[in-house]
Amino acid sequence: MDAGWLHWCKAPRRPDFHPPEGAVDAHCHVFGPADRFPFAPERKYTPCDASKEQLFALRDFLGFDRNVIVQATCHGTDNRALLDALDAARGLARGVVALSGRETDAELADMTARGIRGVRFNFVRRLVGERKVEDYLPLIERIRPLGWHVVVYFEAADLARLAPFLAALPVTVVVDHMGRPEVGKGVDHPDFKAFLRLMADNAHVWAKVSCPERLSLTGPPYDDVVPLARAVVEAFPDRVLWGTDWPHPNMKSHIPDDGELVDVIPRIATNADRRQKLLVTNPMRLYWPEEAAP
Repeated sequence: MDAGWLHWCKAPRRPDFHPPEGAVDAHCHVFGPADRFPFAPERKYTPCDASKEQLFALRDFLGFDRNVIVQATCHGTDNRALLDALDAARGLARGVVALSGRETDAELADMTARGIRGVRFNFVRRLVGERKVEDYLPLIERIRPLGWHVVVYFEAADLARLAPFLAALPVTVVVDHMGRPEVGKGVDHPDFKAFLRLMADNAHVWAKVSCPERLSLTGPPYDDVVPLARAVVEAFPDRVLWGTDWPHPNMKSHIPDDGELVDVIPRIATNADRRQKLLVTNPMRLYWPEEAAP
């Protein structure tokens, strides 16, 4: 199967914005190398290899200190590449896995010991087909005692169907990329207000204000996405995260420059206090609570 997306930017520019000390890139991936960690046969796209060494080098170049590495669908529920990266990170990375439900308690305990703090549920039909919320309930009961949270990936059209499920979950829920709003509708559209209402009504729901490169209709510097992300940060400063989404899997419109993505941060988190929460306080509280400031 040929690669189904553009390669990631090999020479990002150094961002003008300097993240605060302890900043966390809270959404990124590692892929392969495929000769060691093969991609899932059922995958909908085939990425280029993107190694842990390249991820950690990018982290340092952009001025971040830690990573949260998220399992993507191209590796299915084989989390070996992710766990290998965590083992090499010297405590500076945490992870979010995908699970089949067949894992033993011992395997889940081992994942926890190696830095896993969440499980991802993907509802994007073009990537995983139709998924029923009921299928995930047994997993939630198993990860709850471990202190894990749930990360959910869906598109705006699925919000109404998923909102009751997300509201009822007994664990923290982190919504990837603000639920992929249709940015052309704008910040005042009822669809985006429905997402804000989900967060307002449910204190356990967080959001990643990430991936302007996926959401934008206009491209860099992503002016059309900024008002929506800023609205989420301003309304819920204690429940937002940010990440590069490196190496930007399944992108077909353009190759994002990670330095340009970092420079979006001060436009959506418009003062030092909001940036500190977005990049340090919130991810530390969720992924390194043992180190988080009281």
